[in-house]
Amino acid sequence: MASITKTPTGTWKAYVRKTGFPTQIKTFRLKRDAEDWARRVEDEIVRGVYVVRSGAEKTTLNAALKRYLSDISPGKRTGVRRETVFANALAGELGAYSLAGITADMVADYRDKRLRTVSPRTKKPLSPSTVRLELALLSHLYSIAIREWGLGLTYNPVANIRKPKAAQGRDRRLSFADEQRLLDECAKCSNPFLRQIVVLGLETAMRKGEIQGIQLPDVDLDSRVVLLRDTKNGAARTIPLSLRATEALRLALAHPVRRPAGCVFVFFGEAGGKYNFEEAWETARNNAGLQGLRFHDLRHEAVSRLVEKGLGDQEVAAISGHKTMQMLRRYTHLRAVDLVSRLDRLDEGT
Repeated sequence: MASITKTPTGTWKAYVRKTGFPTQIKTFRLKRDAEDWARRVEDEIVRGVYVVRSGAEKTTLNAALKRYLSDISPGKRTGVRRETVFANALAGELGAYSLAGITADMVADYRDKRLRTVSPRTKKPLSPSTVRLELALLSHLYSIAIREWGLGLTYNPVANIRKPKAAQGRDRRLSFADEQRLLDECAKCSNPFLRQIVVLGLETAMRKGEIQGIQLPDVDLDSRVVLLRDTKNGAARTIPLSLRATEALRLALAHPVRRPAGCVFVFFGEAGGKYNFEEAWETARNNAGLQGLRFHDLRHEAVSRLVEKGLGDQEVAAISGHKTMQMLRRYTHLRAVDLVSRLDRLDEGT
């Protein structure tokens, strides 16, 4: 049974009492709104579909993002630091709204505004991939809130909106002349490991973070393999080492430096530090005339070279760690001139 009372401040408070349910109370500025709410709550209770929404109505997106970064992000491979950037963007536009108050059209407006936003770092519009990642974080937050936080949410406003189209895979290839210039510049930099790191990237298709995480006990130069325990997809894998990769690791291990926590490489220092990787990489890359080349492009190059050497898809995937052939093909960009040479060899064989 519902009752409506006027408060001393001139607002209207609605009470809904039903046996077997906690009393529901909500305050409104207009009596009509209080009556409408009370009727709706009574009807939903009778039909057995009433959900207590007070938690979602009282929790702002700002508060939910803080909880997400504290409780959920540390357990994800992307980590808190990267997701904090996405969370800050969401908070700047939608943070003051309650979780219950954010609608699909608001999220769509956010998407469109972000796609028009110019990045202060690149001076270009944000990439669709960045906006997709921001929306993915918001969607996962709602999924967690619905399933685990008990806030009374039943609806994810991100679920049915259009997502920005994923960017096409980068197809930049590194010529052997480009590679030699890059390696020469790496050898000149203050980071004594940079040249070996780049060689490993080109020879093994390992990610930067995977190279960073190589541990001394997991390197077997006699058998020419490296065990990666900490990978992006969560599955450990063993990397076979070419002669060139083996020599790069041998040189790195021979360098007289104290290695914290048993790491092979020391290259993630503070900004301006002796072994800072990002500064050393950008300097060597730019001095080699390869502006815009990303370290991750070396992974693309390595995968393509492995295919050009004649390895099959399954063999390349075992080295690179790709779980699907679709993703592997996205990383493979073969040089047409190399394919011509291979076709000629096949014709000669027939």
